[in-house]
Amino acid sequence: MRTVTQAKYSAQQIAQWFINWAYNDDDQDGDDLTNLKVQKLLYYAQGHYLARYGKPLFSEPIQAWAHGPVVPEVYREMKYSSDDLAPDSDYNWSLIDEDTASFLAGIWDTYGQYSAWKLRNMSHDTAPWKDRFNPDQKSTVIPNEAIRQYFSGIDTVASHQ
Repeated sequence: MRTVTQAKYSAQQIAQWFINWAYNDDDQDGDDLTNLKVQKLLYYAQGHYLARYGKPLFSEPIQAWAHGPVVPEVYREMKYSSDDLAPDSDYNWSLIDEDTASFLAGIWDTYGQYSAWKLRNMSHDTAPWKDRFNPDQKSTVIPNEAIRQYFSGIDTVASHQ
């Protein structure tokens, strides 16, 4: 089994990038960006990043919850924001390097078009979540290696140009 441990960013940094990008996107006004949707975007970003680069984008674990993959630390931060999430007017875009931002924009172009519930349902069809979700067991971590293996077979997300 390959060891994948080093991450460039925290999951919260990536979540904040998606929140701000959603309002920066000309085709999207961020209206349907909820905690649930951010959780799924984090899952897909981590999966494609692991597949492409062999290391995690962020260090926090992803767990198999009833509504799909979740990063608990980010979930708790946004817990009381079940409605639309607001961008940070002072967001510093340089916190995420250019190559990573291009990668994340590709994730957004691929998955941002879908509603939170569509992404939730899509994530339920992925082996990393399906193989680990147990309604009687809480906080089951989905190993990065399982995520990497699954997404290695489907890494078709292009970087944003």
